Amino acid sequence: MFFVKIHKKLGREVLAICDEEILGKTLEEGDFYFEIKEDFYKGEKLSEEQVRVLLKNSPNYNLVGKEIIKIALDLEVVEKENIIKIKGVPHAQGFIV
Repeated sequence: MFFVKIHKKLGREVLAICDEEILGKTLEEGDFYFEIKEDFYKGEKLSEEQVRVLLKNSPNYNLVGKEIIKIALDLEVVEKENIIKIKGVPHAQGFIV
């Protein structure tokens, strides 16, 4: 399962998805400090099938977690070179300007 929240601002949407088990955690490594905040990621709890549909149709996204990144790679939404890892947890963002 995944937590999904859609943020709407200035006529644009950003799809925020994280793996269920990492919500609320803080990742620190070197210069990186990343909070997987509930107010940003905690929306609906959705299945893999549901997040696949959303990812296929969203040009703007913020993804964190091994499972959601694996799905994004499978759908070719994300390329490996655009993924960073913090404490072994992958993170990717994509935005259409």
